[in-house]
Amino acid sequence: MILILGGTGEARELASRVTGMLSAGDGKGASGVGPAGALRLPRGPVVSSLAGRVSNPALPVGDVRIGGFGGVDGLAEWLRDNDIHAVIDATHPFARQITSNAFEACQRVGVPFLILRRPGFTPQPGWFWVDSVAEAARNLPGERVFLTTGRQDLAEFADCPQWFLARMVEPPEPPMPHRIEVLLSRGPFTVDGELELMRSHRIDVLVTKDSGGSMTSAKLEAARQLGIPVVIVRRPPLPPAQVVHTVEGALGWLGR
Repeated sequence: MILILGGTGEARELASRVTGMLSAGDGKGASGVGPAGALRLPRGPVVSSLAGRVSNPALPVGDVRIGGFGGVDGLAEWLRDNDIHAVIDATHPFARQITSNAFEACQRVGVPFLILRRPGFTPQPGWFWVDSVAEAARNLPGERVFLTTGRQDLAEFADCPQWFLARMVEPPEPPMPHRIEVLLSRGPFTVDGELELMRSHRIDVLVTKDSGGSMTSAKLEAARQLGIPVVIVRRPPLPPAQVVHTVEGALGWLGR
């Protein structure tokens, strides 16, 4: 069985691709890629794990598990009990705790572990890089902030005097900035739509994370066209595991 730690588009694509490959072959025998391109593994199926922080997530193909494992000990026990042969962490680049826990649990039980992370953003003029959301809150070069770091980080901005437009998928809970307008919306977004949003709200600084991927490029391009400075939170460091940046890379690792 393969465990995919998911919640991203890459995780859903990977689950679909692996399930399709297993279905194309017999799913038995030695590991490798069969003559028809079917991925042959000791046994199926694939199970995807979601953290459960979104009330209506986009579900991947195959079996889905929602909720935490109970830390490193709980995950290690789950890996043993479910006869997991490989774990691929395809979570969000800022899901630091689950990545750390998964690496340690796999080390403990001897299960192969891979990290699938989309490439980060290439630095551009007018971008200011910080190491944390708290540092971003202390260094806002503007008065009307477009905040796209997620609802769990709103508390870091609770004492800021600026006005915020905060976009997120789920409604936030306090604490949060005193001067805030919350926009509940799920991407993908377009450059034209982001331009209109920033103009209509008179945004003068964008705060985001180095999440990478196409879904976040529209707001960065809109900020560039409008000459708006961007504060970007760097990704947290990864554990010393093998890393690939594409679904194809993850499939190649599974085949090997």
